[in-house]
Amino acid sequence: MTAKTVDAAIEQSHAALAAILTGDKSGYAALFSERDDVTLGNPFGPYAKGRKAVEATLAGAAAHYRDGEVTGAELLATYASQDLACVVEVERGRAKVGGGNELMPIAVRVTSVFRLEGQAWKLVHRHADPITTPRPASSVISRQPEVG
Repeated sequence: MTAKTVDAAIEQSHAALAAILTGDKSGYAALFSERDDVTLGNPFGPYAKGRKAVEATLAGAAAHYRDGEVTGAELLATYASQDLACVVEVERGRAKVGGGNELMPIAVRVTSVFRLEGQAWKLVHRHADPITTPRPASSVISRQPEVG
């Protein structure tokens, strides 16, 4: 994967982000692989695995946003081989969230994994969460029920 194609895949991902912040899942739906090994982790629920589950999760996420826009993206790292690439960044935007009428700032740390499928780079994994600042350990550790 050349730097130019990495850049193109990142641009497509940012265009998909811009669309989802307006309530439109189609950008990500087109960017994700059609294969059933795709995975998606977003701030609204557990991981989705498989094309149908990813599409449903995208639709659910898109339903939370409207009237939004991308305000920036901070590329932290790109790792690439001949058929896989990983992009690590912080994406920023603003949108009306839920039933709210105010534009709310949005910042998520994102890891995206792309795979070469034929002549196209397709998204096979995306993980985004809102943790972009340090947090105390007490807010991160959760108690798991003991198995007995």
